[in-house]
Amino acid sequence: MTDVNQEDVHHALEVLGLTLPVTSETLARTRRVLLYTWNPARYSNLTNNPTKYMQAYKKAEEMTKLIEAAYTLLSAVLTPDEASSVKRETLDVKREK
Repeated sequence: MTDVNQEDVHHALEVLGLTLPVTSETLARTRRVLLYTWNPARYSNLTNNPTKYMQAYKKAEEMTKLIEAAYTLLSAVLTPDEASSVKRETLDVKREK
């Protein structure tokens, strides 16, 4: 993965509307809610004006891409310790048995 600076993380948090600290559950739930809100298919019955429809559809597509990118970045940067700690705990439990 390329180098990620604090500005990227802050922008991703801003896109998702989150503040630190972030748990993996909060991150996943926020992603789900925002993807539902910005789903391009939801704009099909908003207007009969094709121009306005396409503008709303394109905005929803852009937001969906931003949400996915922010989620990917934050899940890779902020929550890898949780995953590794769970793996370590699992390995420790297996070793004890």
